[in-house]
Amino acid sequence: MKLKKTLVIAAAAVGLLATQSMGALAQDKGTVGISMPTKSSARWIDDGNNMVKQFEEAGFAADLQYADDDIPNQLSQVENMVTKGVDALVIAAIDGTTLSNTLANAAASGIPVIAYDRLIRDSGDVDYYATFDNFQVGVLQGQSLVDGLKERFPDAETWNVELFGGSPDDNNAYFFYDGAMSVLQPLIDEGKIKIVSGQTGMQTVGTLRWDGSVAQARMDNLLSANYTNETLHGVLSPYDGLSIGIISSLKGVGYGSGDMKMPIITGQDAEVQSVKAIERGDQYSTIFKDTRELAKVTVSMVQAVLEGSEPEINDTETYNNGVKVVPSYLLKPVLVTKGDIEPVLVESGYYTEDQLK
Repeated sequence: MKLKKTLVIAAAAVGLLATQSMGALAQDKGTVGISMPTKSSARWIDDGNNMVKQFEEAGFAADLQYADDDIPNQLSQVENMVTKGVDALVIAAIDGTTLSNTLANAAASGIPVIAYDRLIRDSGDVDYYATFDNFQVGVLQGQSLVDGLKERFPDAETWNVELFGGSPDDNNAYFFYDGAMSVLQPLIDEGKIKIVSGQTGMQTVGTLRWDGSVAQARMDNLLSANYTNETLHGVLSPYDGLSIGIISSLKGVGYGSGDMKMPIITGQDAEVQSVKAIERGDQYSTIFKDTRELAKVTVSMVQAVLEGSEPEINDTETYNNGVKVVPSYLLKPVLVTKGDIEPVLVESGYYTEDQLK
């Protein structure tokens, strides 16, 4: 009797293992190729990690590759993914105008393409776009700059401000700039804000590859050429990596010490170094874009497309890539100033308190 019971238990265990193995096989939904631009920004590392985790939890294999901000490298990586026969592509493009031929090959192979956070331009073979409301990012940056100017320099008749833009080969950079200028331009027109250098427009203020050292060098030049006898009150910076370079330049000439108050400096991506700078008062604000949520939307899009259904989208007008309007899902960006760090970044579990010490 005891032997029979043991055999029954053993048989049940074998059956359970077989069921689990079949379940694991059933969860093998294919491979998703993920092409990220660079590891030089912590935000892209988080994006990649979040997507791999969530794709694997959804039953997909993930082929994640970083292109080191090298366009030919990204082209080669994506071409290899197409050749290997991935089931879908998720691409955050370095230069959104360079992928047309590669994506045509993907389309010919029946591989759907999701543009991730950066719009891929000049291609009809982009199926969907997952991103944040990029114009609203700029609006929040512009408004926080104005709020900070009012708070730190309430008695100034005119605020002296300089403008920085993102990389001209990144479609988002124009949305950030235009959103910010929708807030700042009326104040410039009425004389409340003065761009002392006279440098405006993305063709002039753009920062190729979002390079912080380039931003620092430009800030050095702006200060030496325009601020010998003037005080700088604010800097529109679209990204934390640029903000860090700008802060280094400003501190190099004495801002933030003695009677020289730090100008109001904006940012984006809530990178750890910049969150700490906000705590210190060196940077005024950043824009939090929860990459966990963006990954969730992207996984959902891929899953729906591969299952033959329509993914959830909430914008069919904004993102014309030069060939087509790409159906998009836009997430909401969140402004973070010093008082928002704990409730927005820590309590949400995005960072631990130890990471921000």
